[in-house]
Amino acid sequence: MNIYILIQQLINGLFLGTIYGLIAIGYTMVYGIIGMINFAHGDIYMVAAFVTAICIAILTQGLGLASVPAIIILTLLLTMVVIALHGIVLERVAYKPLRNAPRLAPLITTIGVSLFLQNYILVSQGAQEQSIPSLVDAEIRFGNELDFVQITYLQIMILVVACISMISLYYVIQKTKIGRYCRATQQDLKMARILGVNTDKTIAIVFMIGSGLAAIAGTLITISYSSFNASIGFHIGIKAFTAAVVGGIGSVSGAMLGGVLLGMLESLFEAFFSSDYKNVFAFMVLIGFLLFRPNGILGKPAVQKV
Repeated sequence: MNIYILIQQLINGLFLGTIYGLIAIGYTMVYGIIGMINFAHGDIYMVAAFVTAICIAILTQGLGLASVPAIIILTLLLTMVVIALHGIVLERVAYKPLRNAPRLAPLITTIGVSLFLQNYILVSQGAQEQSIPSLVDAEIRFGNELDFVQITYLQIMILVVACISMISLYYVIQKTKIGRYCRATQQDLKMARILGVNTDKTIAIVFMIGSGLAAIAGTLITISYSSFNASIGFHIGIKAFTAAVVGGIGSVSGAMLGGVLLGMLESLFEAFFSSDYKNVFAFMVLIGFLLFRPNGILGKPAVQKV
């Protein structure tokens, strides 16, 4: 086994897993607050990819902006705002009316919202593969001419932005009033409401935060890979959901840990076995954890409140 290939695949898996983790946080926060799996969350990521392309086109062609750092930062901020608004609207229109309905109804609704978002993009943007020009091509190499490990500047940017996002999320959840409201609502929604917490507003903010993190992931991946289409949300949504289950759904730190672990395992599987079955491998990991460790790595057994 070539040690350079192993290291390269672990590095690639780390950055891919970071993206999975950012999206998985949306799954785990919504589940932790209201016990619902939002299967439309992957399509929120997909919409973010198209919004990213539109923002880059406006900034570069419409406004004539030439500074690459400014383009990336403005695109990231604008996409987060637009996608966060998508999350709030979907929560208010599609999910809030069913909050007290039988558990199957919101689950089916999330699938319906997923189909709506896909067709919304197909109608407005078309079914063809979309692409954007590459913004950053530079890379750093370690090793010799034949055997080397390379890290692109975009990969470094992904890691830095993901770390900043996680630190910011930790601060918001642990140190701010809205974070206390989120933790109170997660522990006992009815009691939090009795004690004066505006649980409706808190749940909407959770959807906003989850959508914002999916927007970050969508922007970073779109800038990195440059191509996307209306179907990318399904596969990455399933993988992010797998990451949430692996880490322990309901645990924010578990979601990021699960994402990184899944990304590394998938990258190694693709390199040493077959890239054709990497999506099947993700399903195998999901099934394995559901069978043998359904609470995940950092998850805790559910406690029935009486």
